[in-house]
Amino acid sequence: MNPVPLDAARSAAPAATPVGTSAYSPFVLLLAAVLFINYVDRGALSTAGPLLQADLGLSNTQFGMLSSAFFWTYVCMQIPVGWIAERYGAHRVLAAGLIVWALATILIGFAASFLGLIALRMLLGIGESTGFPSVSKLLAAAVPVASLGTANGVVGFAYLFGPAVGTFFGGMLIVHYGWRSAFLVFGCLSLLWLWPWLRIVREQRLVPTAESASPSMSMLCKNRAMWGTAIGLFSSNYVFYFMMSWLPIYLVRERGFSTSGMAMLASASYAVMALCALGAGWAIDRHIKRGGSQDLGYKSIMAAAHGGAVLCMLAMAFGSQSLALIAIFVYQALCGASSPGIYAIPEILGGTRATGRWVGIQNSFGNLPGVIAPWLTGFLIDLTGHFTWAFVVAAIMSFLGLVGWLAMLPKLEEIDWQARTA
Repeated sequence: MNPVPLDAARSAAPAATPVGTSAYSPFVLLLAAVLFINYVDRGALSTAGPLLQADLGLSNTQFGMLSSAFFWTYVCMQIPVGWIAERYGAHRVLAAGLIVWALATILIGFAASFLGLIALRMLLGIGESTGFPSVSKLLAAAVPVASLGTANGVVGFAYLFGPAVGTFFGGMLIVHYGWRSAFLVFGCLSLLWLWPWLRIVREQRLVPTAESASPSMSMLCKNRAMWGTAIGLFSSNYVFYFMMSWLPIYLVRERGFSTSGMAMLASASYAVMALCALGAGWAIDRHIKRGGSQDLGYKSIMAAAHGGAVLCMLAMAFGSQSLALIAIFVYQALCGASSPGIYAIPEILGGTRATGRWVGIQNSFGNLPGVIAPWLTGFLIDLTGHFTWAFVVAAIMSFLGLVGWLAMLPKLEEIDWQARTA
């Protein structure tokens, strides 16, 4: 097992000095695993959606509120979690968060009322809010910049493959044992991650250290690039959370698939997304190591992903069933390809001195669609009886990402926080 530096290890040396942790080291793989679990647990609700709605008598608007309740707390906790991760150790914050969200997932399996589910989804959001700020902080500290694309591709593969596994196995559990079984099984299995994580933390003796010349929160909030990544993530997440929350119901109600057929199709599309994340991260790093531009490597993929997503949303809204199914897979491929850049870009720009708080702010704003998209989609479906306008809104939101990722970002290199602080 490769030695892994402590959370802020790169602060003890110049910010540009690579620590040397491989993108495929056990440390990075465990970070990928925790976000895989994160997405399996949060996505269980959409897989259980058709039966859960019928069992508890929920309207589409109520189900949309239930989906968005997760984000009420998830969004609010991002900024404080980013600060806490930098101050007290991202490894500790991540472990505590997993315990909270695993217990919330288990308890959802016992919930019997709409209000009870709302409360538990909010608790789930508190626990899962520790994920990306902590993981991004640890990656920025441990992985050389030249390998961040691959490392984020590995992590992206994991969390994007989570819905594929969760939808398929959750669907099978639900078909045979009811919707509650998925939450009970997934929540209990989540806790198993703590055993290897606590072992690697103990072996590496990870402890937080203070970082010099760290930018203030005010400096971060005034940074144009930080808001560029936040707007880009807002756009990406609107479409992603819309699809994650409503794709199973869209396939069953609008396109006539059975529950098992929906589970297989949705799982296959999520698997395509995950594989494209892994491939894109590797391709970006290969391009850079051959002397290519980081800007071209990351920004061209972000542009293609958002432009292509616009066309895919319109195809799903107005196309035939065959065209809609093709558009689902094309969108998932583009979304997966863009995922390494979503966190590699702030890790490059923010460096070890700012990544935890940068990603906290970025995620706080960028996950507001989690509050908006599920509820607004449910409202539009109840209003019109179809998904058409929901896809049109998603297409508009995807176009917004071109502004954030292309128009607002500077050249991709670590910002000299020491000079700015001085």
